[in-house]
Amino acid sequence: MTSTAIVEAWNGPGRRDGELTPVEPHHNALHPAASSLAFEHWYFDAHLDSGHTVIGFLIKRRPEDFPHARPWVELMVYEPDGTRRQVARKYPRDRASFATRACDVRIGDNRAHTEFRAGGLPTHHLRLAEGGLEFDLRFDNELPSWMPGQGETRFGGGDSFGWVVGAPRARVSGTIRVDSSEFTVTGRGYADHNWGVGDMRKIIERWHWGRLYVEDYSLLFADVLTQQRRGAHEIAPLMLAHRDRIVLSTGETRLTEGPPRYDATAGRTYPEWIELLVPDHVELRLTVQRVIHAHDLLDDIPVVRSSLVKPLAHKMIGHPGYFRFESGFELTVHGGGAPVRRSGITLHELVALT
Repeated sequence: MTSTAIVEAWNGPGRRDGELTPVEPHHNALHPAASSLAFEHWYFDAHLDSGHTVIGFLIKRRPEDFPHARPWVELMVYEPDGTRRQVARKYPRDRASFATRACDVRIGDNRAHTEFRAGGLPTHHLRLAEGGLEFDLRFDNELPSWMPGQGETRFGGGDSFGWVVGAPRARVSGTIRVDSSEFTVTGRGYADHNWGVGDMRKIIERWHWGRLYVEDYSLLFADVLTQQRRGAHEIAPLMLAHRDRIVLSTGETRLTEGPPRYDATAGRTYPEWIELLVPDHVELRLTVQRVIHAHDLLDDIPVVRSSLVKPLAHKMIGHPGYFRFESGFELTVHGGGAPVRRSGITLHELVALT
């Protein structure tokens, strides 16, 4: 019988890291796998002083892509007025290359690669240009790269999901172009990398993902809930950094969802707020102020998105959806004296696969 036991690779004690795993260049490179269900992608985003938010993906295969899908890139720009531009393009496999020793990804004329200096933090370079959008950006790490434990959760039967954050917090500089308008920009950025094997639609129920930055603290989190047949297991990594040092890496995070609110675009509900708690360490509440992107994931399947087929698909599959939220946050950090409280605005996401 195939094992479905879930193994999180924390360094311990318990579901946390008493010592951090040093992130080596190969951790952020290609993880070769022979399976047709292997997936891997690299993600970058930046909030810029021009008022733009830019997002870039370089994708060997996404978990929801068909087996043997072609590599592709995706670019998004949220303009200062909130308008979203989104471009995606697939390429033949012979127009893509993925290094295994360090991050160096090329898809068409698009590229992401990492530069290392002895004794210093890494710098990540991103060059994307498609459909009137162009990013030429440099991400200089302000924190060491991080991954939870050994970076990979195993679901049994050869299925796995990996996460490494090449740039938990970075200074960004460079240029972007939106059609004929070019901007020289600075800002704050983030970059990570996911890989794994398996049909995540048969494993995962939903996940929350997000982060926040204030002057003296940085926090990253994910909360992944597996389906009932996989034990409704919750995988909840969280990283907290104080200034330039990571002070907490844990999976002992408890997430609570607030009352549901229906969104007609995604065709499903989302929680009005979420709370994360790491006892004796961190309390965080995110209250949704605005849904800036909602999407019914069935619309990505051409044969399903028709008005005749879609209701049947909802009955058989459920209501898979994606949300990007703008939320107010209240952060409380414990330890070393009186609690420290910070507040602000941040973005976070919810993906529900059923």
